[in-house]
Parts: sequence; C-alpha cells; structure tokens
Amino acid sequence: MGKKSNPRRVADNEAFAVLKQHRGSPQKLNLLAQLIRGKSVGHALAELTFSTKRPAKDVKKLLESAIANAENNHGLDIDRLYIKEATVGKGLVMKRFRARARGRGARILKPFSQMRIVVKEYEEVVEADAKEGNA
Repeated sequence: MGKKSNPRRVADNEAFAVLKQHRGSPQKLNLLAQLIRGKSVGHALAELTFSTKRPAKDVKKLLESAIANAENNHGLDIDRLYIKEATVGKGLVMKRFRARARGRGARILKPFSQMRIVVKEYEEVVEADAKEGNA
C-alpha cells in the first residue's frame, strides 16, 4: 500500500522551476521577472545573457532549469515555449548590526528571496479551420 502521488500543480502543457533562498532582495529580483514575463524562452534567455544586473545569472540558470523540466519530464517542444508567469516572493531576512559612533548600532538587513518560473507551450491555432467552422 503506497502513498498517493501528488496532483500536478500546473497544466499538462506547462512546466516550472523554483529558485529558493536566493541571497538578494525581492525588489531587485522582480525587475528581472518583469523583464522576461510573457516572452518566448529564446528572447528571455537573450535578455538575461546580456543583462547587467547581478541576479541575471541566477535567473538565467532557473529559466534553463524550467526549459529542461519541460523537455525531459513533460515532453514539451522547446521552440514553442514561452514564459507564462514569473513570480518573486520574500524569504527570510538576516539581521546584523554595524557599530556606529558614540556606542550606537545601525541595523543591516540581508534579505533572501525566491522565484518561480512557469513555462507554457504555445497552443496551435489553425486559422483556416477556424474560418471554415471545422474547429
């Protein structure tokens, strides 16, 4: 008597990858998420490759992981993938302090964040069949 398998969290033509415990603020990571949201994976990889932002390397690695999941685990076509959603969440915050003048201390916050990318395969729409009413 085995354990029941978990239901899929996304549709059959989707795949996702999650980046956890990224050492950086969610606000900065969200700038990259906005940059790639809704684009095809080829365009998004090109944007991330030439981006000057520090977390771009980690986001590119995450996107490549989502693409690999789509191809290997779900049998989706890489050339027809686009980024359906790219969400950023807040993680833990390490609190440190820096010694200041006259015996005081200043607080330093070192935030962590997480990111989730969902890629989806384009659905084929045949316009000729739709015009004829066969669809």
